Amino acid sequence: MRILIYSYNYHPEPIGIAPLMTELAEGLVKRGHQVRVVTAMPNYPERQIYEEYRGKFYVDENINGVQIQRSYVWIRPQPNLLDRVLLDASFVVTSFFPALMGWRPEIILLTSPSLPVCIPATFLGFLRSCPVVLNLQDILPEAAVAMGLLKNKLLIKVFTALEKFAYASANKISVITEGFADNLVAKGVPAQKIVQIPNWVDVNFIRPLSKEENPFRAIHNLKGKFVVLYSGNIALTQGLETVIQAAAKLRDIQDIAFVIVGEAKGLQRLQQECLNYGADNVLLLPFQARQELPQMLAAADVGLVVQKKNVISFNMPSKIQVLLASGRALVASVPENGTAFKAIKKSGGGVLVPPEDPQALATAILDLSQNPEKVKELGDKSRQYAVDYYAFEQTLNQYETLFNSMTANGKAIKSSTITKQEV
Repeated sequence: MRILIYSYNYHPEPIGIAPLMTELAEGLVKRGHQVRVVTAMPNYPERQIYEEYRGKFYVDENINGVQIQRSYVWIRPQPNLLDRVLLDASFVVTSFFPALMGWRPEIILLTSPSLPVCIPATFLGFLRSCPVVLNLQDILPEAAVAMGLLKNKLLIKVFTALEKFAYASANKISVITEGFADNLVAKGVPAQKIVQIPNWVDVNFIRPLSKEENPFRAIHNLKGKFVVLYSGNIALTQGLETVIQAAAKLRDIQDIAFVIVGEAKGLQRLQQECLNYGADNVLLLPFQARQELPQMLAAADVGLVVQKKNVISFNMPSKIQVLLASGRALVASVPENGTAFKAIKKSGGGVLVPPEDPQALATAILDLSQNPEKVKELGDKSRQYAVDYYAFEQTLNQYETLFNSMTANGKAIKSSTITKQEV
């Protein structure tokens, strides 16, 4: 098949949707498909276009057999409301031309966020007479409104209209959790239009490794320590202040060390929190190169998943699959009604505590530090669950099956969708 992936985020961005779409694209190429990716100039999470891509409007690359078409976007490190609007609008406009000028796809996979990209992707699907699959990694604007990130009433109306358009125009919608599917059905999306395909992890790349001869531990003087690791986005949804406060409660226990890996601006904010609470047992580090990720994860005794109380229930951090695959115990400070809570509980590989409760988090970590057998048991369950339910090859099979069914019956699917919309 000729597959076009329309995704704002892609390699070399280190976290979030980018690694997922990169692995999917390259995995499809290895199976003999022709894959083209329309994406933005890399800028996440620093919100600055990477230095080697600055001053360019379009860049064409071919990496590991994937044709990548990058376009300029308006991006600012500390965006105001207008900047956010211009960011989405700029990608909608600049990305459409390379998308249109490339070879004709048989199917389009569109990732959201960014939600406004549904406009050029849908139009391209119409012009090229090919089906569009909307891959939902988050549900906007609902999640943004719940976190207070989107407050402007006009923009909320605009994004709500875009959400309805995206659901109506897509031929199929792939969701990463059951909670997403329930949310869409409650909004009137036909259940038969929705396919649940979980996010994945490459269990051959992310795997249990020894802590004894671990270069990450050696470089950062962590030998002999019980290492508690958080790696990922540092934003409002995480509430990493809870981790700093928990660390402060354990600062007199010399054997426990906290490591937080993230973007520079987030680390600066957390550095001040460490000073405020006297948490001198916290090591703050920038994102590591992807090839070093397995060793970094293996350096941990415990991996952290942290969310605030008001995080919307269907939110599912992609780091969960990665931590499970690393074969480490998880400690999750997440809402009990959320998808993350349910996924970690089902895996059997983690300890769950209430969100924004530093004492509960500290107690759970202290208990694990004193029970190495429990840590090993949780880690073994984590790894097994990742292999059984989140292995990349299984997910790749599901996407390939979906794409095959739609290219074989694309016209019938499209006709059926239009009929339902008109009715």
